[in-house]
Amino acid sequence: MLRKLKEKYWDFANRREMESRMALPQNQAFAAHVRNERDLVMAAANGQVEDPQQRLEAAVDWLLQAQSRTPDGGVSQGYFPITTEEGWKASYPETTGYIITTLLRIARRDQREDLAEAALRMADWEIDVQMSSGAVQGGVVCPPEQQSAAAFNTGMVVDGWVSAWEHSGEDRHLQAALRGARFLAADLNDEGFFRTNGDYVHGDAVKTYTCLCAWAMYRAGNAADDDALRSAAVRSIEAALRQREDNGWFRNNCLNLSHIPLTHTIGYALQGIFEVGVLAGRADFIDAVRHTLDGALSSLQDNGYLAARLDCNWQPQAEHVCLTGSVQLAIICFRLAEEFGEEQFVDAGTRLLGFVKATQLMACDNESMVGAIPGSFPLLGEYMMAGYPNWATKYYIDALMLKQALDQR
Repeated sequence: MLRKLKEKYWDFANRREMESRMALPQNQAFAAHVRNERDLVMAAANGQVEDPQQRLEAAVDWLLQAQSRTPDGGVSQGYFPITTEEGWKASYPETTGYIITTLLRIARRDQREDLAEAALRMADWEIDVQMSSGAVQGGVVCPPEQQSAAAFNTGMVVDGWVSAWEHSGEDRHLQAALRGARFLAADLNDEGFFRTNGDYVHGDAVKTYTCLCAWAMYRAGNAADDDALRSAAVRSIEAALRQREDNGWFRNNCLNLSHIPLTHTIGYALQGIFEVGVLAGRADFIDAVRHTLDGALSSLQDNGYLAARLDCNWQPQAEHVCLTGSVQLAIICFRLAEEFGEEQFVDAGTRLLGFVKATQLMACDNESMVGAIPGSFPLLGEYMMAGYPNWATKYYIDALMLKQALDQR
């Protein structure tokens, strides 16, 4: 009871502090958007937001801006104008890792050498900050003596290093990926779960969503023709599937509230299971993804609104949307159509993506907001409150690209 009272007090104090910051002159554009966003977004979401290529380019430009706002080659964790003094946060190793993969994919498709150069700078910076164990630190970048390892973050950067090696052919990228992947394989316990959750998430023994690391491990295993890494990846997915209930819902699958997981961590788990299923030829993994996706989409509204948290009966348990989670689920819908021709998922994916599109500002007095995807709708919702985390925009770009590919078939 006392803990709940303290949490309510700090939530109240935090919101009062945000309100005072919104009144500052430099935050006028943000404050105006917060006041008007619900009407603007809901009206747009109920229609169809077009110009996908223009929106993709704006999102890519924002990621490049996020990199330019740091002194080191990494990508800023995001833009948070009223919760931080500076607005832009320090470089974030975890998500910089998988942003590498996204930028290289666009660079290859659109012949954008500038994007490839930006991505390889990210990959080289990640090597500079890699821990001696092969792991990647949790949290924003910090001095080596303050680093603490996190398995999930390591997997996300291994993904980026493998993509960098596929593009560059440089051995330094492959060796960094293998050091990270072998750290992950050694980190698995006897049940197949990662031990090292890190200091920045609640310390439950199992974090089901960390099975996304298995995809990066499998990719690294393919790059080096290493059966041990591929086997470890499959074992991680099999462990995650043992957390699944009969209705497809996963236990222990959230950063902090496992009884009502975020769509974000549901999306992480599904992507790991799906992509390893594709690489390993495991139809049972793909069947599990379909089952869980059906449950997760059961409360999806016609305009693409999906509550940020879903309980064990797939009932909504939040009054905001986790926009990252929505586009992650759209990605799974589109991948099922892309790999297996399952067109029945495209409509749901399109609705999810359409809602998120409606939250993207294409013009604003504050350039730091243009092209980005917020953490939550509304912006003062619980997930990454009052800001633009870089991973929301990364996954939005991935979903846009998949939808474009499907439309062009």
